[in-house]
Amino acid sequence: MRNHNPEKIISEITAEIVPEYRYDGSEDFKCWQKKARAKLSELLGFKYMRKCDADFKAEYEEDCGDYIKTRFSFQSELGYYIPGYVLMPKNIKMPVPVMLCLQGHSKGMQISIGEPKYEGDAEMIKGGRDFAVGAIKRGYCAVVIEQRYMGECGGDSEGPGCCANGREGTASAVKSLLVGRSAVGERVWDVSRTIDVICDNFKRIDPDDISCMGNSGGGTITFYAACIDERIKYAIPSCSVCTYLDSIINIYHCPCNYIPSIARYFDMGDLGGLIAPRGLVVVAGKHDPIFPLHGVSRCVDRIKSLYKEDCAENRIRFVIGDSGHQFYPDIAYSALNELRGLI
Repeated sequence: MRNHNPEKIISEITAEIVPEYRYDGSEDFKCWQKKARAKLSELLGFKYMRKCDADFKAEYEEDCGDYIKTRFSFQSELGYYIPGYVLMPKNIKMPVPVMLCLQGHSKGMQISIGEPKYEGDAEMIKGGRDFAVGAIKRGYCAVVIEQRYMGECGGDSEGPGCCANGREGTASAVKSLLVGRSAVGERVWDVSRTIDVICDNFKRIDPDDISCMGNSGGGTITFYAACIDERIKYAIPSCSVCTYLDSIINIYHCPCNYIPSIARYFDMGDLGGLIAPRGLVVVAGKHDPIFPLHGVSRCVDRIKSLYKEDCAENRIRFVIGDSGHQFYPDIAYSALNELRGLI
């Protein structure tokens, strides 16, 4: 039978590719990491980002009982400002460990701080996505930012602006591709700039103890940010780490997930080697329909092999929740605490 399905061709091509930058043991692992990280930065479009001064501003403080919430904004790129919050626990020994909390594909960062703003927000929060609230309860300074094309930075009450959902002005993530960039690259850039301004402006935090977590789209950026920025000591990506073929090739996803040409150079498991030897907790849902467990397992097996190359096989955990596409805070933090040596 003649094939009239163009997506089938892309799947076949992807399955045939041996990624050009895949580590094969023929060179020093640290040298490979340096080379591969530079290539990933290129693919993300970092050379097209507009560097600038941060112009940081703390806008207001609010006493929330167990913690102080500070609203801030800063310039991540020339002319582009990011809003966010720092939730600083009271009565805690300094310096305070930091948890960067990245909301997923949602209506905004209010999900992360557990403050519903739009219809449907409360249900997302119930799914364990109020990352900042959970981090505060566990003794972290929680840092929340609005991701590009979502909430105050391009979304609205209907959803994120990066989606191709038929509304005027949406599918914004595709436009960046025309100028050599990607939504993933822009969001990762914003995470690194956030680390800069937090370290410069909040003296109670521990700049040597920075973690990052997120579910779905937030997990995706957690993963890539940890690949790029070595200041992230622990990464906890949830429902987001999977082989490209098993997820974003064969299953529909928002355009904000795609990085031009990346499968020619890496699969996601190959990139996991850039996080070694730092702590990594990969969280998956047993019945996740868009990041299927078989693809996640294959990806994690590859990452584990690379951690072994770096003599760091004890620095990675793989935990599986018994439901679907959501965060699983209890098992995620249990694994993180193991890595931190707290239990």
